[in-house]
Amino acid sequence: MEIDSHTGLVLEGGGMRAVFTVGVLDCFMEHNLWFSYTIGVSAGASNGISYASRQPGRSRFSNIDLLEKYNYIGLRHFLRGRGYIDMKYLFYIYPEQYYPLDFDTYFKSPDRFVMVTSNCLTGKAEYFEEKHDAKRLVDICCASCTLPVLCPVAYVDGIPMVDGGVCDAIPIQRAIDDGFRKNVIVLTRNKGYRKKEKDFWLPGFIYRQYPAIREQLKLRYRRYNEVLDYIDELEAKGDAIVIRPEKKIEVGRTTSDRKKLTALYEEGYEIGRSIV
Repeated sequence: MEIDSHTGLVLEGGGMRAVFTVGVLDCFMEHNLWFSYTIGVSAGASNGISYASRQPGRSRFSNIDLLEKYNYIGLRHFLRGRGYIDMKYLFYIYPEQYYPLDFDTYFKSPDRFVMVTSNCLTGKAEYFEEKHDAKRLVDICCASCTLPVLCPVAYVDGIPMVDGGVCDAIPIQRAIDDGFRKNVIVLTRNKGYRKKEKDFWLPGFIYRQYPAIREQLKLRYRRYNEVLDYIDELEAKGDAIVIRPEKKIEVGRTTSDRKKLTALYEEGYEIGRSIV
């Protein structure tokens, strides 16, 4: 498949597993491979935003190096009301103190960058593009990454949101609907992976005021497996290049082991070389 201005880039989430994606994107940036359309969900959005602002190394710093300075993953943050991953620090404190997003480059770029969130009131995916308001941009990105149950509900324009992966785990169909029939898709699971078919159980008091999102959480495994089947079909037809980890994944959604994270990052960088 030829990569040109009509090719989209689709980024899956997966929490810390998406450090694989960071390696891929750093490889793309260092070899001047830019897509006119990128769509990211959850960690795919937070890592994709550094690609959209053309800042190689920025997401590696936040996903690996920053953990040594401030371990933003853990129960102590959850008990303080910030979530198992300290979203307030990661999105609103760290960028100002350590590695600011290049808003000027981001806003001036003609390339499109789409982030996916899940609307708690409707139980539907929301797709945002923001090229003017820096705070709203960060709010959207934070909402896209807000892990259900593990993190407090986030808000965009006053509307409660959680992780975009709840309603659209791998937004390939949105990329196609936006006019990009050929896509490079970066996944964070090994080929052949499927979620176990079991209902997602939630205690009755969690998201009681958001029945639509509770229902989406119950069905999440089924839709995830369906989209992976669809991606396999696109890959077989030559309509998609799929980049995924090849070694056995040793990183989970909330892993903070820098050695494991670095190894996965380096694997992503090397596999990224296959298409640059």
